[in-house]
Amino acid sequence: MSIAEIVMGVILLLCCLILIFLCLSQDTKAQNSMTSAITGASSESFYGKNEGRTKEAKLIKATKFGLIVFFVLTLAINIVPLFFN
Repeated sequence: MSIAEIVMGVILLLCCLILIFLCLSQDTKAQNSMTSAITGASSESFYGKNEGRTKEAKLIKATKFGLIVFFVLTLAINIVPLFFN
C-alpha cells in the first residue's frame, strides 16, 4: 500500500464516522401522509415555510454533502492505484 492509499483510507474512515453521527443526529419523520391527513398537519405553517433554515435542514444538507464526499473518495481510492502502479 502506498502512502496515498493509507491517507485516503484514514480520511474515508473519518468520513464514515461523521456520516454515522449525522444520520443518528437527525429526527425521524413522525408525520407521514396518512398521519398528517388525520391530524390536520400541513406545511403552510410558519415552520413549514422556513423549513430550510432549521437545524434539521442543515443536518440533511451536511449529510448530502458528506455522502457525495464519501462516494468521490471511494472512487478515488479505487482508481488511484490503477494509474500509479
